[in-house]
Amino acid sequence: MPQQKAPKGAAKKASTSTGNTDRALREDLEPLPSRSLTSIDHMTLLARQGWLVEASTTGFLLEVERKHLAPKVFRDSLSLKELEGDRVYLTIDAMNLEIGGTITRTHRLSKDRWQIAIDLRDDAPEYWRECLMEFLPRPGGF
Repeated sequence: MPQQKAPKGAAKKASTSTGNTDRALREDLEPLPSRSLTSIDHMTLLARQGWLVEASTTGFLLEVERKHLAPKVFRDSLSLKELEGDRVYLTIDAMNLEIGGTITRTHRLSKDRWQIAIDLRDDAPEYWRECLMEFLPRPGGF
């Protein structure tokens, strides 16, 4: 069966793990809109909207365009590294779901696009994580 192309701008999978935690292999998603990425630590709206492009049972990868970053300091910055370690939550309207985690990594893809890797909260049960993965849309699926 021919391999499907990842959505334009989608990230490549991490080949190594960082830190001491085990990481599940991320799967490509049909870009799924999210909104209101908010820092719990600073009670600040970080991004008005973004797109989940990859996910696993341990976390997900969010892509955000510069124009959707809420604080002007981040729109003008070349790095979002200072967000790493922040506890955050966001809303996925298509699933009527608010989900939280910790920003583990940020990466600038282009002049106007960022990737933000978020690990799910530690108190999220494994069965819930597995169910979430089953419901996320895959490329070419419904």
